[in-house]
Amino acid sequence: MSAELTYEPTAGGEKPVFFDLDEHDHPEGGSTMLGFWMYLMSDCLIFAVLFACYGVLGHGYGGGKGPKELFELPLVAFNTAMLLFSSLTYGIAMLTMEKGSVRQVQFWLVVTGLFGLTFLGVEMYEFSNLIAEGHGPSRSAFLSAFFTLVGTHGFHVTCGLIWLTTLVIQIGTHGLGQANRRRLQCLSMFWHFLDVIWIGVFTIVYLMGVLG
Repeated sequence: MSAELTYEPTAGGEKPVFFDLDEHDHPEGGSTMLGFWMYLMSDCLIFAVLFACYGVLGHGYGGGKGPKELFELPLVAFNTAMLLFSSLTYGIAMLTMEKGSVRQVQFWLVVTGLFGLTFLGVEMYEFSNLIAEGHGPSRSAFLSAFFTLVGTHGFHVTCGLIWLTTLVIQIGTHGLGQANRRRLQCLSMFWHFLDVIWIGVFTIVYLMGVLG
């Protein structure tokens, strides 16, 4: 079908200016993904600064206890496994999305959320124990950097869980349309990004702190 054209008459014998009246689709998927990648890059900068601060302040114990005395490595290893399992189950959710199964996608998202909640619960347990024993963020530069870095990651996980819960509801209401698929892809990038950041936290803060 040819496009419908119109023009505005001009004075002085100039050529008419034509306008295409056909309505064109402007898909938002590409711009959305690009914008989300830019957001992740900004988050990378935030965590890079926090890791750098921990590298500078991580040995400032202020006469108090250090990582070897404060951290329970088996507990943190268990928590790391919870987050890694959540990444696996989210991957399964994305595979079931390709098959168009709403119920299965919702199921695996809920499983992912349960792993994420377990991770947050263990982290809050660790924080509360440290504070109860007098090792709060104001105790030393090391603890300030530790609580800021790990707490910022935990805040991101909390936001991810809220986003995940919203998506479970949206998928149940509107199905696996293009918009929800794009949202699932964005959350997938965000969730796996948090896993990568946590591997860095676990290695630098906990493993190197306790075993170094």
